[in-house]
Amino acid sequence: MRLLLAASALLFAAAPGSAIEQNKRTDVPVATAAGDPVSCIRLRDIRQSKVRDDSTIDFYMAGGRVYRNTLDGSCPMLRSEGRFMHKTSTGDLCSLDTITVLRDPGLTPGPSCGLGKFQPVTLAKR
Repeated sequence: MRLLLAASALLFAAAPGSAIEQNKRTDVPVATAAGDPVSCIRLRDIRQSKVRDDSTIDFYMAGGRVYRNTLDGSCPMLRSEGRFMHKTSTGDLCSLDTITVLRDPGLTPGPSCGLGKFQPVTLAKR
């Protein structure tokens, strides 16, 4: 269980350089729904996550599918820090789960925020 938690924290922790790039970004790519929203996604299928703003995270999955999660409200410091962790005892990340923003220095816990449903999307090319 501890290994799963540690792996999950590392999976969602962005590299420090990514957080700086995130601060410069002010736009969220346009997304078109590509199916019905789902309540959970498999952790093992997540290849990358991108924090878009304080309430939007895109999850890039094995096989090329992208799920957009719009949080249940604004999550302070999520965009500026660009990284988060979560705790789960299952192999899924679900809309009932919460994430915790990871602050500098190191992995200092910040605000915790609730996830929304996971909407499969097609992202507009930039």
